[in-house]
Amino acid sequence: MSDGAMNGGVFNHHNTTAPSETKVLPLFSLKGKTAIVSGAGAGIGLGVAQALAEAGANVAIWYHGNRKALDRAVEIEKEYGVQCRAYQSDTTDPESVQAIVDRIVHEFNGRLDIFVANAGIPWTQGAALDGEIEHYRRVVTTDLDGTFYCARAAGVHWRRQKKEGTDITGKKLENYSYGSFIATASMSGHIVNIPQLQAAYNAAKAGIIHLVRSLAVEWVRFARANSISPGYMATEISDFIPPETKAIWRDKIPMGREGEVHELKGAFLFLASDASSYTTGSDIVCDGGYVLP
Repeated sequence: MSDGAMNGGVFNHHNTTAPSETKVLPLFSLKGKTAIVSGAGAGIGLGVAQALAEAGANVAIWYHGNRKALDRAVEIEKEYGVQCRAYQSDTTDPESVQAIVDRIVHEFNGRLDIFVANAGIPWTQGAALDGEIEHYRRVVTTDLDGTFYCARAAGVHWRRQKKEGTDITGKKLENYSYGSFIATASMSGHIVNIPQLQAAYNAAKAGIIHLVRSLAVEWVRFARANSISPGYMATEISDFIPPETKAIWRDKIPMGREGEVHELKGAFLFLASDASSYTTGSDIVCDGGYVLP
């Protein structure tokens, strides 16, 4: 069952409603909304947090070990005039994830509107037969299981908010339609990368894409769920890759280069906002054309 969205194996009509706003630019506004971004100490997550704050959202940024996130939160708050705080998190611990989400809801206007599950780690040990089992577990637990734990923790708030129409203190929710869950997947969930070998990472990212599609159906009455699949990006997560391998990547990218973090901001903002109110269960590939040939 998907919380009353289906009856006898078919979907009920009017499970959702369209936003009343019809002009395009106001649909992108996140003013007064609360967002959480995991894996936001640097790289893609930090860029997304900045984009959501620029659009007016109050943002909680999660980091695991990069304490520079504390300074980044202060900078975001000052530059965009929104509430922004950094929280140390362990997305592989479901109880901890739920506790931090609950805490943020209480500290950020009693509500949650957006969750971007971006925390992840790469596979760095080559062929599957040569890699350590413990490394496999870390990659899959962080990338796939952690995404599920984040979705679950956010989803309980969205279901309650939609059902009751109030924030956590019982006040009527203003400017609220549905929750928006966005997971950072990867083009590696669509193709098999070469020359580097990373079966565990590829499988985890493919799992994220299908997890999100499944949640889109389960949550259709109270939240939208989508994913974004970046290609090769110029971030620190790929610093361990030799320059010779990166040159091979560029040979295979029609645009001939790696992407920059700010080139992903628009896609995340689209999915976070009411501009994507009729979009759920989708995966947006942002890879410079890599998966096309």
